[in-house]
Amino acid sequence: MKKIILIPGDGIGPEIVAAARRILDKAAAKQKISFEFAEKYAGGAALDKFGLPLPADTIAACAEADATLLGAVGGPKWDNAPPELRAEKAILGLRKEMGLYINLRPIRVQPALAGNSPLKEENVAGADLLIVRELTGGIYFGKRREAFVDEETIERAWDIGEYSAPEIERVVRYAMRAALSRKKKVTSVDKSNVLASSRLWKKIAARTALDFPEVRLENMYVDNCAMQLILTPKAFDVIVTSNLFGDILSDEAAVITGSIGMLPSASVGQGPGLFEPIHGSAPDIAGLGIANPLGAILSAAMLLRFSLREEAAAAAIEGAVDKVLAMGYRTADIYGAGFTKVTTEEMGALVEKELA
Repeated sequence: MKKIILIPGDGIGPEIVAAARRILDKAAAKQKISFEFAEKYAGGAALDKFGLPLPADTIAACAEADATLLGAVGGPKWDNAPPELRAEKAILGLRKEMGLYINLRPIRVQPALAGNSPLKEENVAGADLLIVRELTGGIYFGKRREAFVDEETIERAWDIGEYSAPEIERVVRYAMRAALSRKKKVTSVDKSNVLASSRLWKKIAARTALDFPEVRLENMYVDNCAMQLILTPKAFDVIVTSNLFGDILSDEAAVITGSIGMLPSASVGQGPGLFEPIHGSAPDIAGLGIANPLGAILSAAMLLRFSLREEAAAAAIEGAVDKVLAMGYRTADIYGAGFTKVTTEEMGALVEKELA
């Protein structure tokens, strides 16, 4: 019996998590896996109920489970909360408390959706890359000072971005291992022409790569990488980079696929994994039944693969998604002339049917 924590969260989170849960149940039945589900609060929903974005009860439950599936957190309702109580603190807190120091974001252009990309179809068709992002270091977790007025009556604020050699080595090593089962190429992204932390990153990446002679390492400045992702996305295999750069580049890369609603992610490390679609809570469409559940459903597939080591079940879900898209079914975000528009619930049901 595998214990899975579900955190529906805010906005469209409850809708997409409900769809993903049904898919997990169907995949489990097919592969003879048993799940025990429990729902917990985080984000704005937790703020409303408990006055905290991440209750201790949620942290404890996630730490004891085999994996956690998260919908989305945050929204305008909680934007004016104090910095330490912002809804988004829930995600950062879970990652840190559970020792999840690597974020995996696969960017794969679905064959049926290549025409949805804002880029030329011939440039993106077949693009398949993995972004490996360091998750618990850098400027997001460094020392900071909120806005203050200095002795010259000028308002200031500051954040410190810091990395250690072990933090860099473990994420680069993971990227190298991932590349061994792909196209054996890793692009390490930094800003070493300006930043001291990036110069250390580049040094440790080169040293770590010596243990993987089968993998080709290239270095790229973050601004050039941002440009090359648009010009030649198929040139990349595995990208490894810092927390800040990875956050930005992975959202840019997501657009290449045609919709951010399609993309899953996994946070892994010392503890049980945390899995979530990379889109936000989209409160403007919450409750309308038009959200795309496929990012959450594919996140459930990653949960099966990376936390439970159930490769057959994960591949079955991904195959079912491909088939549904190939048949022409689309939610509003990926809809176009000549296709069949479906609701959140209908899309989930179609994937469930293909699994059967």
